[in-house]
Amino acid sequence: MRDHTGYEPEVFVAFLEGLLTEHNCSYRQASLGAGLDPGAVRRLLKTGARPSTDSCIALAHYFGAPPNTMLAKAGYQPRAYYDLSLADPNEYATEVKAVAQELMKIGDPATRERVCAAVVRLVREMFTLTGAPAS
Repeated sequence: MRDHTGYEPEVFVAFLEGLLTEHNCSYRQASLGAGLDPGAVRRLLKTGARPSTDSCIALAHYFGAPPNTMLAKAGYQPRAYYDLSLADPNEYATEVKAVAQELMKIGDPATRERVCAAVVRLVREMFTLTGAPAS
């Protein structure tokens, strides 16, 4: 049943249960793996409470699912930041493609996200220190 925000708990619950089954993951394991409190996933599934956008994104990253899919299942609008269709990999320089290919070899989505964030910070810091434009 849809609430006043457009959230349909049964849609989100079915999607999350599917991810748990696919990854052979317990509620607690998924909660902790996503950086949420140990009972978060159980509460979302059992009470039908609408997850926050941050919880959706954390769970998506943990399961390796597209964040916009998780957000949509929870009744939120997709975020352009996660819209990969806006980027054309064919336009990337060869060295950028090589880095991306190495990053994609990191199997654990949470680890890959942390490594990617570290690379972005390193690039930004390098350009801040040299005074060169980052774009």
